[in-house]
Amino acid sequence: MGTLQRDPMRIFVDTNLLLDVLAQRKPFYRAAARIWTMAETGACEAFISAISFNNVFYIVRKARDTAAARRALILMRDSFASVAADQRILNQAIDSKIPDFEDAIQFYSALHARTDYLLTRNAGDFPTEILPILTPDEFLALLNPEKL
Repeated sequence: MGTLQRDPMRIFVDTNLLLDVLAQRKPFYRAAARIWTMAETGACEAFISAISFNNVFYIVRKARDTAAARRALILMRDSFASVAADQRILNQAIDSKIPDFEDAIQFYSALHARTDYLLTRNAGDFPTEILPILTPDEFLALLNPEKL
């Protein structure tokens, strides 16, 4: 008799969490790094929007240099599956009531990837009726409630 296997959890990671890890931003680094490690080890299926590559490259290059920005992109590419901002996602983002266009692309990318959660530090910027929006700390507490 076989055991029932559960598909791995599917999460979508907002750009701000990537930057928390890459820039080691306190006090956000620790939780974001735990989530990144989950993505790297396959503990979950982790997705990011393709626009995160543009945003991270621009920010890291400005703060450091082009070589550091390229290293950041390689780390992202090797850890996360990317969701292309295709015509459907762009149309949904343009037509949505989400005030920030970049957030709208992130949200519809997460829906397109059929993720279980969208993880962000800006949870209030997203609608919660369709997809659970969690901060990194909320997500980690959900996985391990006794560690609160």
